[in-house]
Amino acid sequence: MTQTVKIGKLAMLLASLNESEMEYFAPAFEQVNYCQGKAGSMEVQKVIAAVETAAKRNGIIAENVYRETHALYHAILESLQGVTRGQIGVGNMMRTVGLRFAVVRGKPYDRSEEGEWIAVAFYGTIGAPVKGLEHETFGLGINHI
Repeated sequence: MTQTVKIGKLAMLLASLNESEMEYFAPAFEQVNYCQGKAGSMEVQKVIAAVETAAKRNGIIAENVYRETHALYHAILESLQGVTRGQIGVGNMMRTVGLRFAVVRGKPYDRSEEGEWIAVAFYGTIGAPVKGLEHETFGLGINHI
């Protein structure tokens, strides 16, 4: 069993590249469904809600299918683990995030029985809620649907 489409890699690219840089990779994005967005907050719930809302509005997940929302939620949490270095907490730990995100849905395996998977990537900054005291951060989460 091999991976034919690297949904995690595509999610990381979508979250971190600007529009002109993305043009180079455009053919790879044709193999998957994806959306992008931004989230900045001292509240993790707002970041989660921004990703979930974008995924639903862009048809990446079906709003009325629980397993799809559940898969997305776990991919978001896994990605946030990377962003927050394992301590999912922002405002309660006196830090804030400014993130770009991407959600990618596709079939990463050559066997159709493996089904669809979803990847969530964040790229941006995290730090004290004082402009200029933040640093770069990145997170990636992947889950089966």
